[in-house]
Amino acid sequence: MGETIKPNNRRFKGLSGKDRLRAVYDLLINNAMYIIIVAAIIFIAIRVPAFLSLSSIINIISLTAARLPIALGIGGAIVLSGTDISAGRAVGLTACIAASLLQSTGYANKLFPNLGVVPLPFVILAVIAVGAVIGLVNGFFVAKFKLHPFIVTLSTQLILFGAVLMYLMIGNNNGQTLSGLDPVYTEFVRGTLFTVGGVAVPKYVLYSLIITVLMWVIWNKTTFGKNMFAVGSNEEAANVSGVNVFRTIILVFMLAGIMYGITGFIEGGRIASCSANTGVNYESDAIAACVIGGVSFVGGTGKISGIVTGVFLLQIIFVGLNFLSVSANMLYIIKGLIILTACAIDMRKYLARR
Repeated sequence: MGETIKPNNRRFKGLSGKDRLRAVYDLLINNAMYIIIVAAIIFIAIRVPAFLSLSSIINIISLTAARLPIALGIGGAIVLSGTDISAGRAVGLTACIAASLLQSTGYANKLFPNLGVVPLPFVILAVIAVGAVIGLVNGFFVAKFKLHPFIVTLSTQLILFGAVLMYLMIGNNNGQTLSGLDPVYTEFVRGTLFTVGGVAVPKYVLYSLIITVLMWVIWNKTTFGKNMFAVGSNEEAANVSGVNVFRTIILVFMLAGIMYGITGFIEGGRIASCSANTGVNYESDAIAACVIGGVSFVGGTGKISGIVTGVFLLQIIFVGLNFLSVSANMLYIIKGLIILTACAIDMRKYLARR
């Protein structure tokens, strides 16, 4: 998915007419997802001019920032030629933990009535720790027992869902939505960072930017990042060359879990209420964004910039479809088609390289 649509004259130099047409055809097919998305954006903008208004653009950027950490986490699992379908439930669990620890003291339905508002730094560390443990479990079973990540994370997805349901039954909560969050929490997450033309940009956009930069450094400037791509490209070759495959796989999934914990913390403060359905299907959006952004399921390929682009493009489409009053039910079909198309294009490119 990472090829540019702009023609490169050197690509076609010396080719016959038939081969030139074939090269153009391949270029268009390999970038079909980008072409479709751009065409959809143009169509929506023409139909609903408000789609390109300042408030709409900032809303798209804000939604991108909210969903970016989970996509960055799943991206590492995909680089290993795996996936992580427990991510959404991990986000839901950590969001509920953060919300329960940061409910206002005087709130009538407080989950822990005898517990005051826990300091923000402690809560952030708590959700990061929970996310890291989830990633450790996933990574251990993948690395130690050579189980497919889909099977492992399917299992943890069910476990985490059960854990959320049980957590929300603590005390007299009886599974109710966690709300009544302390203003310090909500202000920290969705308070105004700055305004553009009178439209507020929330603080979590800055947090997401910092996380993205850190992940770029980890992926591109550390030995761990190099080992991750080596294992994703060829696990046996990486092992022979001295890479600790076991440790690398575990660290990749732990880093992914940390991203889920951060996403949960942000999501809890952003929506100001959490339930058992918080985080549902977030992993499907993240996987679609990664594949659109060029993170290949065959392993060993992916860029942070591509993931950012994929999340951004996906949010543009979703917001645009809302402007067109497309039903929420139809969005599921569209997400599925996007994932299927992107994966088909990715596999086609992989087979062509072989």
